[in-house]
Amino acid sequence: MNTPDTPGPPSYRRRRVPAAQNPLRRRSDRFERCFHRFVVLFLLVGLPLAAFAAGRTAYESTMRTVHAQTEQRHEATARLTSGVPGDAEAVRQPAQVRWTEPDGTTRTGSTLVRPGTAEGTTVRIWVDRSGTVVGPPVTAGTAWSNGFFVGSMAAVGLALGLYAVRGGVGLYLDRRRYAQWDAEWNQVEPRWSARFGR
Repeated sequence: MNTPDTPGPPSYRRRRVPAAQNPLRRRSDRFERCFHRFVVLFLLVGLPLAAFAAGRTAYESTMRTVHAQTEQRHEATARLTSGVPGDAEAVRQPAQVRWTEPDGTTRTGSTLVRPGTAEGTTVRIWVDRSGTVVGPPVTAGTAWSNGFFVGSMAAVGLALGLYAVRGGVGLYLDRRRYAQWDAEWNQVEPRWSARFGR
C-alpha cells in the first residue's frame, strides 16, 4: 500500500502520434492511405454519378425505341378465321386472323391466342406500317425499369471492380514491403548472429 510519502508507479500518458508524423511510416504507407481516400471519395461521389449516367443513357435509349415503335405500330381489331383447340399444356397458340386497315384494305396474319378460342372471336392485335402482325410497343415503364437495372448493374460492377483493384494494390504493396523487410533483415541478421554467438 502506498503512503503519501512513497510515490507510486509513474503514470504514463499515452500520446497519440498523428499518422503524418509517425517516424515508422513508409512511402508505401502514404501511398496506400491516399489510395484508400480516393476509393472512399469515388464510392461516395463517383459511383452514384456513374450509375446515374449509365441508367439515364439506358432510359433515353429505350425511350427512343418507345417513340419509334409507337409511331410505327397501331392497334387493330381482328377476327379469328380458325378456331384454336383447347390444350391445357399450351399457354398460347398461333391462329389465323383477318382485319381491315383504316384505308379499307383487308389483311390476314397470325397471332397468338388462348387455347379454346372459337372461330370468329375478335382479338386486339398490333400491326406495323407494312401490315405485319407484331408485338405491342415498348412502354415507358419498361424504359424506367431498364434504366434502373442498367444503373444498378453499373454501380455493382464498378464497386466490384474497385474492390478488386484495391485488393490488387494492397497485395502489390504487401509484397514490396515483405521484399524490403527481407532485404533489411539480410543486412541486420549477420550482426545479430555474431553478437549472440550463433
